[in-house]
Amino acid sequence: MPRVLITGSSGFIGYHLAKRLLEDGFEVIGLDAMTDYYDVTLKERRQQMLSQKPGFRAINARVETDNVLADLVAEAKPNIIVHLAAQAGVRYSIDNPRSYVDSNLIGTFNLLEAVRACPCDHLLIASTSSVYGANAKMPYAETDKADLPMSFYAATKKATEAMAHSYAHLYGMPVTMFRFFTVYGPWGRPDMAHFKFTRAILNNEPIDIYNHGDMSRDFTYIDDLVAGIRGLMDAPPQRVADAAEINDGDSLSAVAPYRVVNVGNSAPVPLMEFIAAIEAALGQTAQKNFMEMQPGDVPATWADGTLLSDLTGYAPKTSVQDGVAQFVAWYRDYYQV
Repeated sequence: MPRVLITGSSGFIGYHLAKRLLEDGFEVIGLDAMTDYYDVTLKERRQQMLSQKPGFRAINARVETDNVLADLVAEAKPNIIVHLAAQAGVRYSIDNPRSYVDSNLIGTFNLLEAVRACPCDHLLIASTSSVYGANAKMPYAETDKADLPMSFYAATKKATEAMAHSYAHLYGMPVTMFRFFTVYGPWGRPDMAHFKFTRAILNNEPIDIYNHGDMSRDFTYIDDLVAGIRGLMDAPPQRVADAAEINDGDSLSAVAPYRVVNVGNSAPVPLMEFIAAIEAALGQTAQKNFMEMQPGDVPATWADGTLLSDLTGYAPKTSVQDGVAQFVAWYRDYYQV
């Protein structure tokens, strides 16, 4: 089976992807910085569980550190690389923008240089629905312009898309950028809404609801996201001789083996409905603190999932009610509440 390098392997998405690939028989090299952006014990526990599985090798290092990725790629020679390591979070990018430059821009540059020196069969890089920014057209399609980021986080992710396209064009490296929509599920990040809401409700504390609850998100359950990534791994973009060969709705570049793909549930859910699902799973009612919109945030997200389905035959299928129930069950078990 192919060897896969996953950066950010001890993160929420990285852990679930590595677990799936190991179960499928892949050899997985997982690199993670184990930073303290959120509770490191969660990352350590994820890494411990992965390390118990045959075929997994853990490396603790930062992607922005000189030569870390160059040396690792040259030594391991992975067939496929999935680059998930990044500084996440819209709101944190207002407080600490430098960390986004280091992790997202410099880290991705280091990886592109490593792959240029030692090519792989397919490089997949995480982007975000936040790049759609001020776009008012819904659902978001990969062929839409995404030039008006509303946060510095989104700006750095959009920059990594442009950087990767230039390397795909110059050096012929097959690159797929996937734009994640709001991902949730067991082993999630404590800074995400579903985690914060659950913790607060169980502690009888009020939850902050921005834009007075007038928001919706394309909530994507983690298993659906991983299935989408797994399918895309087998669909590396190919350079075309003529732009006329590109199908309508396909984001494939006319000048590079490069494509952008949404990975979302394609079904936006009102924020208040999402909160209601958490309340139902917990059997408790939330104390609600309605607030103004947060800087850098957007009122709605909605993925057009047509391209993902065309490329992989897969479409996310987990309802919010089912996904939230699984998260709450994990939360109660993990925290013994």
